[in-house]
Amino acid sequence: MDLINTVSDLIRFRTETGNTKEINQCLEYCKNLFAGTSAKIDVFRKDNIAPVLFIRNHDVEDFDVVILGHLDVVPAEDHMFEPKIEGLRMIGRGTLDMKSFAAVAFNSMFYVLENNLDLKFGIILSTDEEKGSAGTHAFMDAHPDISAKIVLDNDVGGDILKIVNKCKNPVFVKLISEGKEAHGSTPWDGIDANEKLMQTWVNIRKIYPYFSKEQPMPDNTWIDTVHFAKISGGDVANVISNYAEALLDFRLTEDSSVENLEKNLQKCMVDGVTYKIVSSSTPVVMDPNNPYIQDYKKFAEHILGREIEFEQIGGATDSRSFAVKGSTVIMHSGTGDGMHAKNEYVEIDSVKKIADIQIKFLEKLAKK
Repeated sequence: MDLINTVSDLIRFRTETGNTKEINQCLEYCKNLFAGTSAKIDVFRKDNIAPVLFIRNHDVEDFDVVILGHLDVVPAEDHMFEPKIEGLRMIGRGTLDMKSFAAVAFNSMFYVLENNLDLKFGIILSTDEEKGSAGTHAFMDAHPDISAKIVLDNDVGGDILKIVNKCKNPVFVKLISEGKEAHGSTPWDGIDANEKLMQTWVNIRKIYPYFSKEQPMPDNTWIDTVHFAKISGGDVANVISNYAEALLDFRLTEDSSVENLEKNLQKCMVDGVTYKIVSSSTPVVMDPNNPYIQDYKKFAEHILGREIEFEQIGGATDSRSFAVKGSTVIMHSGTGDGMHAKNEYVEIDSVKKIADIQIKFLEKLAKK
């Protein structure tokens, strides 16, 4: 297959999360790519759940290698769905996050099939990763015995010279503040839910400090953080609000726990304010000295002609579904910028390099 043309084709599908028509057309395109090959292709579907594309070279559940990723993207203006090449970059929605690397996965599958590599190899691509990955969770529930020795995860970072070995645990918390409405001119007759929410907010900030681009970068960024993602309360200006709520996005390191977070939250609540854990996950933490990761790193450094560093990121990854089962997760992406922004791009050479690295790594694994 022509790797870069396939990237361009994928970007033209407006697969914004929830756009069922475009997602289905994209899935059909992906299936047709493998027409005439021996690949086993299924689209996992469940009512009210986004579909998941499942491609493998053997009809098994115990894989040597799985590539995990997604085909959905965040919203963008129309022109971002017409990929544009400027110099060494391709600009478009999904170039970095992460249709370029879905194409890399397809390229690897073609290589495995054409060269009959002695590997049980699979690709799992969800279509709602940008809004919680319910599809991936449903797929994993439907395949309770699925496993992989190694998971290649290209949905991280944005620098080909860095391998990610740690991702934080995203925990979303809802604050609920209840008060008593009254006329705005007689606040002593009411209980202001907005005020109570802000008091709780202040308490939380005493434990989890505020960070901003306007402030100096902390010396250590591998710490627990929170940002207030959404705040609402009150209906009209002259009425004391009787209800307010906020959605908080916590990012916890592997040294923290949801239980400890709850203990902290309980200390922060004021009368009339409660909290609810909306969702939580697990951090993905890999030992840089893992032999598979070291092998991969050596191939990458040889192909790039440069040393590669390890880094940690605050973002989450769907590969946690396999990490908790004991898989070695190798988190490595191409180079680009503007993820979720209006000028998202990927460096084309980095896409080709990731494809080369994957193939060399798969060849080595097939010989073991």
